Amino acid sequence: MNPKSEPQKRILIANRKARHNYEILETVEAGMSLLGTEVKSVRLGKANLGDAYADIENGQAWLLHLHISPYSQGNQFNHEPLRKRRLLLHKAQIHRLRSKIQEKGLTLVPLALVLSNNRIKVELGLARGRKLYDKREAKAKADAEREMAQERRERSR
Repeated sequence: MNPKSEPQKRILIANRKARHNYEILETVEAGMSLLGTEVKSVRLGKANLGDAYADIENGQAWLLHLHISPYSQGNQFNHEPLRKRRLLLHKAQIHRLRSKIQEKGLTLVPLALVLSNNRIKVELGLARGRKLYDKREAKAKADAEREMAQERRERSR
């Protein structure tokens, strides 16, 4: 098998709240323009996706409110924790995402920071916000599925 055919992926930071608060319709993987100290901090797990979202301005995609803690061994060239970070997407992808966001009232939410072939990428989800009753319904469904799986395991013993 060709080593280039299947990239090695490892999730560095996950946004578990995103799947609870939003209904994810589609996912896109995008590269990010990061500084050296940001890469080192993310590899150490010192990032927070909690309030982050992506936006499209002037034909470019940006990741906003992603908090990456300053690198502990960094010197005066350390990065600012909450700066805007450019997302690396093709123009056609940006145009398609912008049209979906404007038309349908969707938003781009980062789901995870992934290490793919020694490059840090962000997995974005095209998402629609859930109402409180939707969240309750999704939680009840997940609980029911978990209980059924547990019963199946017990029966197979």
